[in-house]
Parts: sequence; structure tokens; C-alpha cells
Amino acid sequence: MSEQTATNLTQDLVVNGVNVTQLIDTVGLIKENADIADFKFRATNKWINGGHNRSEINEYHGALQEMSRDEAFVMDNDEPPVLLGQDNGANPVEYVLHALAGCMTTTMVYKAALLGIKLEEVESELEGDLDLRGFLEMSDDVRNGYKNIRVNFKVKAEGAPERLKQLEKLCMGSPVFDIVTNPVPVTITVNEK
Repeated sequence: MSEQTATNLTQDLVVNGVNVTQLIDTVGLIKENADIADFKFRATNKWINGGHNRSEINEYHGALQEMSRDEAFVMDNDEPPVLLGQDNGANPVEYVLHALAGCMTTTMVYKAALLGIKLEEVESELEGDLDLRGFLEMSDDVRNGYKNIRVNFKVKAEGAPERLKQLEKLCMGSPVFDIVTNPVPVTITVNEK
């Protein structure tokens, strides 16, 4: 076997920018020890003024160890002026759309890579309907959060349009899609500082 052939055999398979070789290795490790799959993500938040508050995201637990980034991600939350804010950042319900778009896109890309489906472009538009009467406790018949979210993907992929339904199903495996579409128990405590 030539040196060039041997080098090609040891290179990782990368599809859609995803290292499929490492992804398959990770799946194998999780099959051997399911505890590797347990992750705890964390965020801290501090109120600044009015609707403005700031979240920091850094440390998390995953793959049987505590991890931290070199620098925390900092995200400001605020409300637009029409909702009495100063527009210092997206509002929290807009962050939900961002999280849903990001997670569904990543899920589609990773799972498509595992299946050998090459993607050239993936774009999405999200829109959520929210009625303030729920938040303002003006009606018991109106929920506080989104009553409907629409996600529209535009994908340029190898084998499209035959693969579009398959890609739609792949992105529905997103953790954030699951969080948004299924109730998640949330425990709240308020303590004196």
C-alpha cells in the first residue's frame, strides 16, 4: 500500500463540516457507558435595570467531567421600546426562537452527515405568536408564552427534493424542539440575598 493510500485511510470522514468519524466514535463510547451522555448546562443571570438583564454561560458538566470555556458567553436580554425596554438585547422569547433555530439546524446537519447527506445551504425563518394578555393576566384563556411557532427551512442538499421530508424529520430530533413541544418540569426557588 502506498503512503498516500495509508494517509487517506487514517483521515477522518467529514461531511457538512461534521467529523463523522468522531461522531460515530462518540456514539460507540455512549453505547459502552451511558453515563457519558449525561450533561448539565448552566446559566447565570443578573438584573441590570427595567427589562434589561444579562446572562452568562460558561461551566457545564458532560462526558463524565466538569468543563469550562476560556471566556463565558455573555448575552443581554431586554425588551423593545414598545414593551418599555431599551433594546439592549433580544427579548427572552426571541432567544427561544434563536435557540430553536440553532438546535434544529445543528441537529439536521449532524444527522444528515451521519447519513452521508451532503448539505450546501441551510437557512430558516421562525415566527412565534404571543398574546400579551396572558402575561398581563388579563385573560385566563390566553397562555403566557407562544401559542404557535412556525419554522420554515430552505435547504440546498444533494438529492433534494426527494430528501426534504427526511431532513424535516431529522430536525425534529432537536433537543430544543423537544423542550419547546413537550412540558419540562421546572423547579423555582426564591431566596433572600
